Amino acid sequence: MEKYIDIISNSYSGYWNYLKNEILLQNNWDNYFYGLIIISLLVWVLEIAFPWRKQQGIFRKDFWLDTFYMFFNFFLLNLIVLIALSNTAAEFFNDILGAIGLSLSNFQLFDSNDLPKWLGLLIFFLVNDFVQWNTHRLLHRIPWLWNFHKVHHSVKEMGFAAHLRYHWMEPVVYNSIRYIPLAIIANYSAQDVAIVYFFAIAIGHLNHANLGWDYGIFKYIFNNPKMHIWHHAKELPKHVRFGVNYGLTLSIWDYIFKTDYVPHSGRDIELGFKGDEQFPKDFLQQELYPLKTKN
Repeated sequence: MEKYIDIISNSYSGYWNYLKNEILLQNNWDNYFYGLIIISLLVWVLEIAFPWRKQQGIFRKDFWLDTFYMFFNFFLLNLIVLIALSNTAAEFFNDILGAIGLSLSNFQLFDSNDLPKWLGLLIFFLVNDFVQWNTHRLLHRIPWLWNFHKVHHSVKEMGFAAHLRYHWMEPVVYNSIRYIPLAIIANYSAQDVAIVYFFAIAIGHLNHANLGWDYGIFKYIFNNPKMHIWHHAKELPKHVRFGVNYGLTLSIWDYIFKTDYVPHSGRDIELGFKGDEQFPKDFLQQELYPLKTKN
């Protein structure tokens, strides 16, 4: 027990020191704090220069709420609980394996250091995105998970910051499910992870932005604003009532597994979900909603 208490304590102090270094620019190029700000500003400029929904304001509905969500989920959530929880859960899992004479290295498929850099990064990116695609499907199909995911789907006007409006339980679910798949292809450096992470953040921001782009032929590979708008549609046909277009960065999984749905441009469709009129409008009540709502 003492070991786990130390892990929790070290997680808090370690991440606090890391975050301070990020803000004070004492880290290398893989600075998540300013990286997020730079990507957000660039995509916001694109929204302003090439607005798809021209009647939508620069400071759209819930702009500041989503901006708060963006920094809360990306940084404060890690400080409050996520890093400590992740480190403790990982150590607990390793202890269970150790008790039966195993370790994650017994299941490791390969060492990424033995591969060319580009190939190792590509495998990491593909595995990570595919696991996230499947997890996203679960958020829509399992009722108690859907209650958490409703926070993200409560967005009524799309904009870049809507990308990171989600309940704190979502990264717990995502990280829990992808822990083992990523661990068996492990040995990636922090810089490797940063490259994949920044790319995913950029594509995710663009998916939610007020932009009418689909990237032409590349729409069959990368998720895009014209495709993702339908993921947020309030009204969908019965045969896709659990949702469509689950891709986070890549759209290819939806085309392969027949969950793609782009019947027309979707520029002016209503966003949300059935009954969202009664959904809380402020941050605290949205965070509490799944805990107070029966499935």
